[in-house]
Amino acid sequence: MTPVQAVPLGEVATLQAGVGFPMDLQGRSTGHYPLAKVGDISRGGRSGQAILASSDHYVDEIDLDRLRTKPIPRGSILFAKIGEAISHNHRVIAGCDMLIDNNAMAAIPGPAVASRYLYHYLRTVDFYRLASATTVPALRKSELEKIAIPLPPMAEQRRIAEVLDRAEALRAKRRAALSQLDTLTQSIFLGLFGDPHRNQKGWPRKPMSELFAAPPIFGSMIPPVAERRGWLALRVGNIQDWTLDFNDRKYVDLPTGSVERHTVKDGDLLLARAIASEEHLGKCVVANPRDEHWAFDSHLMRLRFDRQQAEPEFIRHLFMTPGGRRLFLGASRKSTVQYNINTKEISALKIPVPPFSLQREFAQHIARVEKLRVTHRISLSELGTLFAVLQHRAFRGEL
Repeated sequence: MTPVQAVPLGEVATLQAGVGFPMDLQGRSTGHYPLAKVGDISRGGRSGQAILASSDHYVDEIDLDRLRTKPIPRGSILFAKIGEAISHNHRVIAGCDMLIDNNAMAAIPGPAVASRYLYHYLRTVDFYRLASATTVPALRKSELEKIAIPLPPMAEQRRIAEVLDRAEALRAKRRAALSQLDTLTQSIFLGLFGDPHRNQKGWPRKPMSELFAAPPIFGSMIPPVAERRGWLALRVGNIQDWTLDFNDRKYVDLPTGSVERHTVKDGDLLLARAIASEEHLGKCVVANPRDEHWAFDSHLMRLRFDRQQAEPEFIRHLFMTPGGRRLFLGASRKSTVQYNINTKEISALKIPVPPFSLQREFAQHIARVEKLRVTHRISLSELGTLFAVLQHRAFRGEL
């Protein structure tokens, strides 16, 4: 077997950061160029859609001089460059010439590397490990340019990309099935309770403080331990698509006397309360550690409910609806570097509260749907393992 030559990313691709996006240009639904935000990239990455060719915002040719930029060419690989979104490691390919905002970056392939080959390889690189160790993680162009890229001949690059594309298509079908289950649960919620913002069913609106069994609280930044021991420390990055993702596990030793403050019990709602991307603010999960020891860090808020008044799954799904998101984001705020909601603001947030018996009926529906979801996730995990094997062999020249 002939070893595959590796070259620095900076020799085969140009790295270009995005631009600041003035408020008066936002909101256009048509124009010459889509302007993609990190949220657009994340949605594509989560769904397995490799190509991004549209967005919620557009700009015109005449705006380029004002923005002092030029379009990212079709075929470029797009990814987040600042904030916790880096940890999700989503990559998409620009399906047309477009712009990206200043929280994103593009790797523009040169003539020596095929776009889809570069896309698949960059998906194997954990960019979060390259991010600066600061309050808000960020990627540096100079560090990314050093990434070693195995570079076989162009024909071989295209063959490898085609094999990985076919394998990825199988995973996309399983993700689509999971997405349909999400649509089902949203339909059940809206059928039982209506839109939370419009509250057309006339449920009494109550501040969330009346539903708590204990005051809301967020954790502290406790340095992780090197070994897989102690308390599992949940972070914003562990919340993916409104469910817990345990692929990246970190552990902490809790200080004496602080166990109650930092730990999680069955039924607790863990909510992203401080994050660089508005899209991820407020995403939450219902925790069920059972006999395991779980803790949480300062970017998450723990909500513990009176189980005679509020079902945690009802609250989670309320925040998932467009109307619920509107209520939640209306109570949040933005600082110079990130979006936030604090314990006072979440406590004062008023939401429609239907009878507890109806919330319990909804939770039972969700439990049945979750059984189907587990089956699909197992299948998706098996396909993921197969895909990882193919990736490993492909980029070692063994495929």
